[in-house]
Amino acid sequence: MNNFSKNIKYLRDLKQLSQETLAEELGVNRSRIAAHESNRTEPNIDMLLALSNYFKVPIDAILRNDLSKSNGKSFIELGNQRVLFPITVDSDNENLIEVVPIKATAGYLSGYDDPEYIEQLQKIKLPFLPTGKHRAFPIKGDSMLPMKDGAFVIGRFVEDRSEIKTGRTYVLLTLNDGMVYKRVLNNIAVDNSLTLVSDNKAYDAFKVSINEVLELWEFTCSINTQEYSEEELKLSSIMNMFNELGVELKALEKILK
Repeated sequence: MNNFSKNIKYLRDLKQLSQETLAEELGVNRSRIAAHESNRTEPNIDMLLALSNYFKVPIDAILRNDLSKSNGKSFIELGNQRVLFPITVDSDNENLIEVVPIKATAGYLSGYDDPEYIEQLQKIKLPFLPTGKHRAFPIKGDSMLPMKDGAFVIGRFVEDRSEIKTGRTYVLLTLNDGMVYKRVLNNIAVDNSLTLVSDNKAYDAFKVSINEVLELWEFTCSINTQEYSEEELKLSSIMNMFNELGVELKALEKILK
């Protein structure tokens, strides 16, 4: 079995997909996936592109490298370069999530694309997360109430900027503002920017050029490290109600226009 056939099965197993499910995702017959995994047929360029886009792994790596040897590492060797691997797994083949500690937030800006820096981050398992590359980030301040200071947001890595959804929250690594967690309004089609909005209206919204955004992680879930008081829970419910009402009013305004 060559690297390509081994890698397709390995990547499929990483995402816990059956041959039939992967075939449906790629729009091909299950027999074609089975033939590739058993090394009975060679892939054409369209299949290579589809697999590369779906698994977020370079074609060169799929063809030349034994990806199963990346266990326990956050990167793969590609010639003389190291490429960040989209999913980190442990010895049991379970997905791991890197945790950016509160004290290392400032250092993440310089180390986010350094495999050695990412490797030394503490890792946790959360088996209920959807497929994709996830990372946990600490939240500072009260700009995104009811998210408490010291909580962690777990985000799914967004590689394709066209996937940015207006109204959703993201952890963004920006060139000039560092790491921020905000609700995002997508203005890329208008002026190549994003508007970053705090749920706490005491903070003003601001714009960033999409060219200044180094990374985006779409909110998947959060982990609070402190208990809410009864008063906070009441305030949280009220704020959520008004936030939802605001979103509905904006949607209605667009329809009326």
